[in-house]
Amino acid sequence: MVFTMFTLRVRMHPTLWRSAGLAGLRIAAALAAFHLPWFTPQAQASDMFYYVDREGTMHFTNAPTDSRYRRFRSPASSPRSFAAPAHHAALNDTILRHARQHRVDPALVRAVIKAESDFDPTAVSRAGAMGLMQLMPHTALQLNVRDPYNPDENVRGGAQYLRYLLDRFHGNVPLALAAYNAGETRVERYRNLPPIEETRHYVSKVLRFYHAFLSSESEALLRAAGTSTASRTSSSLVFAAPSVR
Repeated sequence: MVFTMFTLRVRMHPTLWRSAGLAGLRIAAALAAFHLPWFTPQAQASDMFYYVDREGTMHFTNAPTDSRYRRFRSPASSPRSFAAPAHHAALNDTILRHARQHRVDPALVRAVIKAESDFDPTAVSRAGAMGLMQLMPHTALQLNVRDPYNPDENVRGGAQYLRYLLDRFHGNVPLALAAYNAGETRVERYRNLPPIEETRHYVSKVLRFYHAFLSSESEALLRAAGTSTASRTSSSLVFAAPSVR
């Protein structure tokens, strides 16, 4: 059997990531398949690796030599998991640490993670959003998130982005969540929740999870993980859980 190594680079300006997302990755994968006849569709899901550098260039290879490479997963080859998350101390510590650093309620970070990925760090949306907090590639680049599938990096970037949105919309949680889902421009255009059914449903869902994570069950979970002190420290950051009007 002859093993052939290839590397493919596709240049894309970061501002184009919003419209391209995962589709851009799939196009590049198709280019690899077209130029390399031996690279069968069956091999694409298991043998292709990629990463996006700071300049927006996508690198594909079947023999990764850099730690930034991650296995290429299409929606068909990487079904999204909706299993209950393993509430281990490491994830709780990660959420609390980055929430404190960026002055965001840990319960709000958990609610966004629940709504976005259901705690699946390998989740990829049809639009190309990645990881626990479903960061779009261009957003990950702006937040200096090198590996969006790394829970620590993803939560750090997501918490930082939430802080930015909360500041931009003067602490209005529903508007910040709407901007997280639909983009800042749309929220600013309407100066209210955009009349987009998907976005309104998203905001309601996150707020529902937010209420749940603020409940006594959530506090008991955090104490069981040995983080009760951190929870009390962050209690001053807790928002009066708002409702969608």
